[in-house]
Amino acid sequence: MTLKLAAFCLSLTALAGAAERPKILGVSHIALLVSDVEKSRAFYKDFLGYAEPFDLKNKDGSLNLTFIKINDDQFIELFTGLKPNQDRLHQVAFYVDDAEALRAYLASKGVKVPERVPKGRIGNSNFSIKDPDGHTVEFVQYEPDGWTRREKGKFLPPTGISPRLRHIGFLVGDLAAAQKFYADLLGFRETWRGSRDEKALSWVNMKVPDGDDYVEFMLYSKLPAPDARGTQNHMSLDVAGIEKAKAAIESRPYRQTYTRPIEVRTGINRKRQLNLYDPDGTRTELMEPDTVDGKPAPNSAAPPPLPGQ
Repeated sequence: MTLKLAAFCLSLTALAGAAERPKILGVSHIALLVSDVEKSRAFYKDFLGYAEPFDLKNKDGSLNLTFIKINDDQFIELFTGLKPNQDRLHQVAFYVDDAEALRAYLASKGVKVPERVPKGRIGNSNFSIKDPDGHTVEFVQYEPDGWTRREKGKFLPPTGISPRLRHIGFLVGDLAAAQKFYADLLGFRETWRGSRDEKALSWVNMKVPDGDDYVEFMLYSKLPAPDARGTQNHMSLDVAGIEKAKAAIESRPYRQTYTRPIEVRTGINRKRQLNLYDPDGTRTELMEPDTVDGKPAPNSAAPPPLPGQ
């Protein structure tokens, strides 16, 4: 065998043994810590109009977490036990076609992962890692016998303010490190970057590699206090018409107890939107999927923010 042929065969062997990244299909859920679960339930169910298909209890019978269903693939998870001065964002999660294959892929890249992919209490395969900013990132494979698929087509009332969780936003302090993790490692693709002014970049949008959902990096120079991150750490729900969504929100009895103003605005991304805040101050953004004139918003050329500025 010639040296060239031997090298070629070795390269084929290496390629055959290399782990490939399986599909990351979309946003699965955002998990939030809440201080009063009954008040949070009222916000997400009575105000936003969603249903609660199942929950999980602690060993003593007390509530651990409950699930608010947006659609058959997407949820808001509410964990009890938020403490003063604690970050309300518990985790962000994405659903995948093969959790074990993704675990093996990440292990091959030197990422610290569990030795196996366990099944969670609701029957789905899942595991978690940490991103460069310390956020818990969970990957979920919906199993045919899991509770998620068991309730497919159920708990989807017509009152739901939106059929889709389009993006999750969270704080990012080092854009280069976040890009290396989400883009280089996981395959996310940048779609837009925007800024409030020309001095520093404010947001970078990164789409999942095998779907249309995305994450929004909320860039900062000075990290807000843990209990003051509810505007930056947020979720965004698609609405076909923002005025219609506003009218629906305004008509619900919960509105009588909601003291914040509800205003429709056009964002720097040129999409119409309004913001709502749950009892702990975590922001839910209702946003139209298209810009006001159908033209894409221009990208910002501002540099990323520098620490302390």
